[in-house]
Amino acid sequence: MVSAIIVAAGKGLRMEGVVPKQYLNLEGYPLVSHSLIKIDACQQIEDIVLVVPEKDMDYCQNDILSPLKLQKNIHLVSGGEHRQTSVYNGLLAIGHNTTTVVIHDGVRPFICSEHLTSCIIGAKDCGACILAVQAGDTLKQVDPSGVIKKTLPRDTVWLAQTPQVFQYSLIMKAHETARQDGFIGTDDALLVERLGENVQVVEGCKTNIKITTKEDLAIAQAMLDAGLIA
Repeated sequence: MVSAIIVAAGKGLRMEGVVPKQYLNLEGYPLVSHSLIKIDACQQIEDIVLVVPEKDMDYCQNDILSPLKLQKNIHLVSGGEHRQTSVYNGLLAIGHNTTTVVIHDGVRPFICSEHLTSCIIGAKDCGACILAVQAGDTLKQVDPSGVIKKTLPRDTVWLAQTPQVFQYSLIMKAHETARQDGFIGTDDALLVERLGENVQVVEGCKTNIKITTKEDLAIAQAMLDAGLIA
């Protein structure tokens, strides 16, 4: 069985607003609703866990989930201090029959169904598969003072996105190892990499943006207005 975890437990500090970013309005719906709709439409996924701040559980049930009338059952789970803790809480809540787990950011509303399916297939074959796009700009490695130390070859650098998809046993082992080591990573793939396991990349698209600032939200609306999102 394939299950999905949508992580929407962040405080949205970079948005510098009163409303957490996952609840900001985009085309009449909160951002997280767009992610829910896309994940719910995926035929390969049978079960969805939505991770939100504990204080928002009632709000999410009544004001986000109820109006959407989604096809799949949604399990609400409270998040933790870090994104990594929130994902782990989601992993613990997944059904025992789950063999493959899709992990997706609640503030990444434009996931393409074709890419989602490709990642699921890839993870079933190799254990771990993520969406990413190749870097387009020249990349500079700098020291803490801002001085360039090295120019990185951009053909070997990819920018990680979500969804990231894993075999359940592998991602659980990765999270539990990180917890034992006191390690906090920037994404779930990094935790798998720490085990010495390979993570396959599927090329995504630049429209699959993560909305973390006011500028990102404006870009997302502009992409919709321009008809760039199916």
